[in-house]
Amino acid sequence: MPSAFSYLTSEVDWCEGNFEHSEVIAEYYNTISNVSFFLLFPILLYLNHQYVQQRPLSSYSLSIMFLLIGIFSTYYHLTLSYVGQLLDELSILWTLALTYTVWIPKCYFPGFIKGRTQFVCLVGIATIVFTLMSFIEPAFNAYLLNSISLHLLYLTYQELKKCSNPRVHRTAAFMVMWWVLAISCWLSDKWFCGFWQRIDFCYLHSFWHVLISIAVLYCCPLFIYFDSQYEIPAFEPELEYWPSDSWPIALPYLALRTPYKCC
Repeated sequence: MPSAFSYLTSEVDWCEGNFEHSEVIAEYYNTISNVSFFLLFPILLYLNHQYVQQRPLSSYSLSIMFLLIGIFSTYYHLTLSYVGQLLDELSILWTLALTYTVWIPKCYFPGFIKGRTQFVCLVGIATIVFTLMSFIEPAFNAYLLNSISLHLLYLTYQELKKCSNPRVHRTAAFMVMWWVLAISCWLSDKWFCGFWQRIDFCYLHSFWHVLISIAVLYCCPLFIYFDSQYEIPAFEPELEYWPSDSWPIALPYLALRTPYKCC
């Protein structure tokens, strides 16, 4: 019986052919495209440095999780091992769980939850349960993760209804656009692999890695904007764009302004 660390022991094999470009890398393009995850945390920390100064624990914790996603996804696609698959999916699950615990406003807590400490415990218990379930049915985990992202989109919509700032709506629109493109590539690679193999274009999962990373670059400033409104009332949050507001596609980041007070 092969070890769970052995090559090609994963229950999921993506559309890209195995060992076509390297004798040691199972899925070449799906592996190298993970470089986008390694770029996430330095970009987010640099652009949103004012928020990082105010909320260092949540900022650095999520940055470490993004780094782990990149490491484990690289290992998974390099080996297509069972352990690699679990580490890849569980790192995403725990990143989403951490996102819930630090960024979800208290107004969205269930009615029986009295504070953030109880909410953290609830999310922790649910995450442990889903983690144990992933060992029973690993393939189900991927669909669970995408379902959680739908709930985050719903919460974003609820916050947008309270907000009239056009920059916030612009950032949300770009986030949804990149997310739709990303999830379309993921689903198409999984469900229509035969078609893509016939036309010799089996790279959509690698596109997913890049596109979902771009979506996160829009998602994180949006969520920290909402978080700042609730948790950092001493400042007025404002979304800016790098390198310039005038560019049709630019990276959003959070600027914290000190409110002007009249004497």
